[in-house]
Amino acid sequence: MKAELKPRIYLENRPKLQELIPLATPTVINVDPADVCNFRCKFCPTGDIQLMRATPGRTIGLMDFNLFKKVVDDICEFDKPIKVLRLYKDGEPLLNPKFPEMVRYAKEKRCSELIDTTTNGSRLTPELSQRIVDAGLDRINISVYGVKSEQYSEFSRARVDFDRLVENIRYLYEHRGDMKMLVKINGDVISEADREKFLQTFGDITDYIYVEHVMSCWPEFKVEEHGIPVNTEVGIYGQPIKEVLVCPYIFYSFSINSNGAASACFLDWERRLGIGDAKTQSVKEIWEGAALLAHQKMMLMGERKRHPVCGNCGQMSHGLPDDIDAYAEKLLGKLN
Repeated sequence: MKAELKPRIYLENRPKLQELIPLATPTVINVDPADVCNFRCKFCPTGDIQLMRATPGRTIGLMDFNLFKKVVDDICEFDKPIKVLRLYKDGEPLLNPKFPEMVRYAKEKRCSELIDTTTNGSRLTPELSQRIVDAGLDRINISVYGVKSEQYSEFSRARVDFDRLVENIRYLYEHRGDMKMLVKINGDVISEADREKFLQTFGDITDYIYVEHVMSCWPEFKVEEHGIPVNTEVGIYGQPIKEVLVCPYIFYSFSINSNGAASACFLDWERRLGIGDAKTQSVKEIWEGAALLAHQKMMLMGERKRHPVCGNCGQMSHGLPDDIDAYAEKLLGKLN
């Protein structure tokens, strides 16, 4: 196996977040090309169409390219480039036919050091892969949901020709240029034999590969209720389970949904953590705005566990968050 066994996220060699807050420029901004998906995965609220339609404020659609260009232009107003422009949040980004053009526009503006995305890979074809590579995408994470077509039908309720999926991922790898690739799977819902098949199948056609674990990260959406037990022994990347009280993500990142509405959190599928609107405000105004600041202060005052959305967030225990709990009082003083 040529691929390096490495997770999507790791904290080694990262600057200490408590020494950077408050950040004048965010580190990561999620911009969602599509908050609709062609899969109906059991672990994901987006896969439940009835739930989406019954959720007030939840859109199901694609980001307009002109809105995307405005968002990117706005990002260029920060004093320095952001670290990561993440073209992904709630849906399947490759459903947006303008995805390659989005990558190219953002790349040419040079207002982010890295552009990445996460996809189920089902829409990949040699033609689309070449357009994405030519546009300049820096990194692509591909989520695999089984090692045979039947597993996709059962877990993701989608028709996928697994052999064709493998060949399309192979094509992307062989023509990837400078782009980095990671292929991952959730190992808690497949057999040990299937784990080995996953590593053998993809180990030579990606740069990084990883077997993750089940966690329940979506607020107000419990995967256990959809037939998927949460791993109670380790977190998503196999690390020890440890809950932090203060959410670190809102101090260095936020999200812009496909309709332009901004969320404090990349897991805010219900749109209950609104902090602005990119259609009527600049991205910089949203980052520096009172709504996000109020949410940050709430966290530092130790009130997360009483918050109706953030109180039971599995990301805080299973998702490998930065631990800034010990610095909460000092950081609150800085924000005040």
